[in-house]
Amino acid sequence: MSVPPGACDAHVHVIGDSFHFPMSQQRDYTPPPATWKDLAKALDVLGFERVVVVTPTVYGADNSVTIDAVEQIGRHRARGVILIDNSAQAARNIPKDNQVVGLRFLAGGGVDLNRLKGRLNASFDVCARQNWHLDISMPPELTAALYSELKQAPVPLVFDYFAWLAGGVSQVGFDQVIRLLGSGKAYVKLSEPYRLSKRHDYDDLAEVVGQMVKANPDRILWGSGWPHVDSSATDVPLAPNLPIDDSQLLKILSIWVPDLARRRKILVENPARLYRF
Repeated sequence: MSVPPGACDAHVHVIGDSFHFPMSQQRDYTPPPATWKDLAKALDVLGFERVVVVTPTVYGADNSVTIDAVEQIGRHRARGVILIDNSAQAARNIPKDNQVVGLRFLAGGGVDLNRLKGRLNASFDVCARQNWHLDISMPPELTAALYSELKQAPVPLVFDYFAWLAGGVSQVGFDQVIRLLGSGKAYVKLSEPYRLSKRHDYDDLAEVVGQMVKANPDRILWGSGWPHVDSSATDVPLAPNLPIDDSQLLKILSIWVPDLARRRKILVENPARLYRF
């Protein structure tokens, strides 16, 4: 599937050389290099003019590799989404020049809900001061539990990875995601379906995507997840990249969203609005 002019890959990572961009000592896996030059080539092959570089967890709160990649690729076509420790001091070190547009918020199961609400509100405060959106990756049952806070968020919300709705439309949290989409409060990235589905064509996600697009086609984004690191490979010196074909992911998008005008929204218009291209 060819992409329209101005298309944006809204979720990629860059892994720099270890000398200039050392990883966190607390990381749980080690990915192979995937430099900004490698990314630029991958974008050109697929025809993407714009990209959003997301700091991977292996760097902790050090966003140097992401900011460098945005600078090197060019601010006219690249934006950054970063990780910080939620402190105002950390946020002050990030330039306010449209280079960074979002903050990651990561949460797993088994967390204390009151502490999580505190983290969430602190992240809202940072994003509001910086004019960022909050990029969320957490199980949908937490989305359901935090729905009251999320629907009152003072900043745009973006759910990564299909909002982690691997269980389909009957999963706890699905209704809350749909309501947040429908209200315009949140976006959802159709990114990295292989994290949720083991089927070759990911057709078990088709109904979820259909309901999301129906709820609000103006709040859907697409991301490849390049370079597709196998982050579950924690017991090897170097985690491999998964054999994912980005052109195949785009083909599947065309099956899920056959309407050309809606695909243009997902690939061009929605990311242009959110990321301020």
